[in-house]
Amino acid sequence: MNIEVKLTGLNEAYIIKNMYPLYLHDLSGHYGLVEGHTPNRHGVFEDDDECRTLADQYEVQNIWWEKPGILYPFLIRVDSLPAGFALIATPPHCAQGVNYFVNDFFLLQPFRGNGIAETAAVEVFERFRGEWELFTNPAAKNITGQKFWRKTVARYTQNQYTERAGETFDGNMLAFRFNNRIK
Repeated sequence: MNIEVKLTGLNEAYIIKNMYPLYLHDLSGHYGLVEGHTPNRHGVFEDDDECRTLADQYEVQNIWWEKPGILYPFLIRVDSLPAGFALIATPPHCAQGVNYFVNDFFLLQPFRGNGIAETAAVEVFERFRGEWELFTNPAAKNITGQKFWRKTVARYTQNQYTERAGETFDGNMLAFRFNNRIK
């Protein structure tokens, strides 16, 4: 199995944009009927009713390709097939003291459960050195995501990380922080 994690340009942006609605749908299952995680009145997973179609939602994602050197949209491929994505943000799009923030990380269902996500996450971590942060939902419905990040970050850092549950700029989250400057 060949796993490739590649920074995308505008020529491949559509692939991540195609998967993004699936990611938002996936997240909604972790939150239930909570505002911000239900579809708008047009059936699109967006916070407002301005997005009437998935084509409109495509435009919302453009920011990831408009700020090179600040926002990093990675496409994950397995045996040349699109399998997921990792969207990495840097200041000013993350908390103070954080150099790299895992804004979004997603793997399509058929590719889960066989180490692809961990391999891809580690590849992304290895691309940048500094203080990292990532969030996941602390709810019981997201126990799989919590276990994944706990295992992945613990292995990658050899248990040199912090984990805390509480309020963040993105609501109540389980936050992981680690520094990979020296490895």
